[in-house]
Amino acid sequence: MTKVVMDTSVIIEYIDLKGEFHEQAHAVFSALLTGKLENILPHPILAETYYVATKLYRKLKLENPQLLASKLIEWLYRLPTTIIPSENMNLAIETGKAKLNHGLALTDCYVLAASKIYNCKALFKKPEREMIKNMDILKKEYQIIFLEDYK
Repeated sequence: MTKVVMDTSVIIEYIDLKGEFHEQAHAVFSALLTGKLENILPHPILAETYYVATKLYRKLKLENPQLLASKLIEWLYRLPTTIIPSENMNLAIETGKAKLNHGLALTDCYVLAASKIYNCKALFKKPEREMIKNMDILKKEYQIIFLEDYK
């Protein structure tokens, strides 16, 4: 089965029905839900998703945004096609190397490191500001793709 490591931005794009790349994120989640795709989901991505989803739900003025965010995290965690990495030491070292070498946000480094360990794609909504200047190097070292490439 094909594997991917999704950045928080992809998950948020899926729940944000008005998101610029919602359609692309929806296609990714459809593949997850039908068993055609597995998602490697490091714990820091779950934590960041909780935080960002809560902010989005507040902005949308939804009732009890923290509870909604908790339910989202639980749903992601329990999906049969979700893999929570257990290579804590390897993941920590690879994440640290990515941070040291590329100076990206730590959660982005987790996504890249997990994609390297599992030999799969790292999926982001679009290139982060810090990624753009090193994109050639990043694409050589990681299997990095973006929702915006499929618009």
